Amino acid sequence: MTTVLVTGGGGYIGSVLAEMLLDAGYCVRILDRFFFGRQLLADLEGRDGLSLLRHDTRYVDDSCFDGVDAVVDLAGISNDPACDLDPKITEEVNLGGSRRVSQMAKRAGVTRYVYSSSCSIYGAAADATVSEESPKAPVSLYAKTKILAEEDLLKLQDDAFTVTVLRNATVYGLSRRMRFDLVINMMTLHAYKNRKIYVVGGGKQWRPLVHVRDVARAFLTVLETPRDQVGGEAFNVGSNEQDYQVYQIAQMVRDAVPHTDVVVVPDDPDKRSYRVDFSKIRERLGFQVQTSPYEGIVE
Repeated sequence: MTTVLVTGGGGYIGSVLAEMLLDAGYCVRILDRFFFGRQLLADLEGRDGLSLLRHDTRYVDDSCFDGVDAVVDLAGISNDPACDLDPKITEEVNLGGSRRVSQMAKRAGVTRYVYSSSCSIYGAAADATVSEESPKAPVSLYAKTKILAEEDLLKLQDDAFTVTVLRNATVYGLSRRMRFDLVINMMTLHAYKNRKIYVVGGGKQWRPLVHVRDVARAFLTVLETPRDQVGGEAFNVGSNEQDYQVYQIAQMVRDAVPHTDVVVVPDDPDKRSYRVDFSKIRERLGFQVQTSPYEGIVE
C-alpha cells in the first residue's frame, strides 16, 4: 500500500486531503505542528492507515520518511499578515523547511514530491491573463518564499525523484481547520454574522478561486498520474470559469445571504491582481473542478 507523508496535514487543505487519501486507499502520515490542536482530526484518528507526527519541518529527522513513497508538502505560514509578523521565521519555515524536507525525502528514496504553491506568485499582473510560463511579480513575502521554494525543488527533479508544483488559486469552502482570511470565506462570515460585506482595495482586482476539495483532488490526480507527465512541471489549480473581480465575489455572497449590504471602503488600490489561465491542468491531466463559488458560499 502506498504511503503518503503530508506536511501541514492538520491544516486547512491538509485535513481535507488526508481524508481523501484515506478514502482512496492510501496510508497517510501527517507531519504537523498542530498549532490549532489535533482534536480537529479526532474523527480521522481511528482510521486504519493514518498516523500523526507532531513535529516541525525545520527540525524533523530522517526517520519520518521510513516507508514513505510520496510527499505532499503543504506546511507553511500561509497568509500575508502572518508572514509579515516575523520575516525571518517565515523564511525559515516556508523556504528553509521545504528545502530541508525535499532534500531529506530524496535521500530517503521517496519517488514523488508534490509542492503546494500559490497563484499569488503572479502578484501584480493587472488585467493580463497569466499562465505557468508568465513572469512572476510577487508583492508579498509569502509569494516570494513560494517562488524561491519552487526554484529549489525543481532543481531536485530527476528520473528517480519526481517533483511537481501546484499553484493553487484562492481557496474557499469548508474544512475541519477553517480559515476565514480567504476572500469568499471571510465575506460569507461577515455577511452571515453582520449582514455587511466590506470591499477594500477598489474591488476591481482579479482573484482566481477554487474549492478546497478541488485542490485536494488536484493533489490526488498528480499522485496518480504517470511520473513522466508531471515530473518537473508546474500547474495552476483552478478553473478559467472561476476568475472573478473582488466586487463580483461580494455580489455573489450578497445574493446567497439575504439582506446583506456591500460597502466599498475608500482604500489604496490592491496591487495584487491576477487573472489566471488554468488550461494546462485541464488539457494535460484532464482535471476539472467540481464545485462553484456559489455552492461554496451556500455550504
